[in-house]
Amino acid sequence: MVSLSVLHSANIITHVTAGSVALILGLVALLTRKGGMLHRKSGRLFLVFLSVVIATGLIGVFVFGRNTFLLVITLLSGYLGYSGYRVLQAKSNQFNGRDIVVAIAVLCSDLYFLYYFKSIGMIWSPVIIYSTTGYLLFIITYDFLRYLIPSHWYGNLWLYEHILKMVSAFSGILSAFTGTVFPQYQPYSQFLPSVSGTIIAIGFMIYVYRRGAYAGKRGAVAIE
Repeated sequence: MVSLSVLHSANIITHVTAGSVALILGLVALLTRKGGMLHRKSGRLFLVFLSVVIATGLIGVFVFGRNTFLLVITLLSGYLGYSGYRVLQAKSNQFNGRDIVVAIAVLCSDLYFLYYFKSIGMIWSPVIIYSTTGYLLFIITYDFLRYLIPSHWYGNLWLYEHILKMVSAFSGILSAFTGTVFPQYQPYSQFLPSVSGTIIAIGFMIYVYRRGAYAGKRGAVAIE
């Protein structure tokens, strides 16, 4: 019978490998022409490997009792990847029950772990914990409120959502990677990648807005 230590090692190897590949694919998606074949393929593969990262991360926490805070980062990156992909599929803010269920489940988990970390004395840097849980709360709150935006106002807002969420998903796993590899530089090794990701996402959104490259139907076709 295979020992738990062997299974745990295999899970770690799978988690690290999938995370490394996801980072490479995410970087390719960021650097290639938006809406192009390479961008779309690398983006889809990024989500596939992100799913593996999430699955192995959950196994590490619940089966092997590893770092619980990794679950919060997993929830953040996983939800951002899911929501960023879903908004690209829908290209609208039409109500979807499945998305609401996922958002509520992640929201409850986020609030529980915030309470959990406070109850055990905040063994992680408060900057990291509050920024991670707070950003996830912000995104989920927006995802609830977006259904209240009139469709004629919503327009191409889905595109900016897609950019912000996918770049944030990438920066989330990058933050987890740098925080693990460079623990001596925490909280900066975890905090700075997230901040940089937000700045990059805003830069992309401003660029797209100014170029007007994805306005109206033309934009919807270009990025499909």
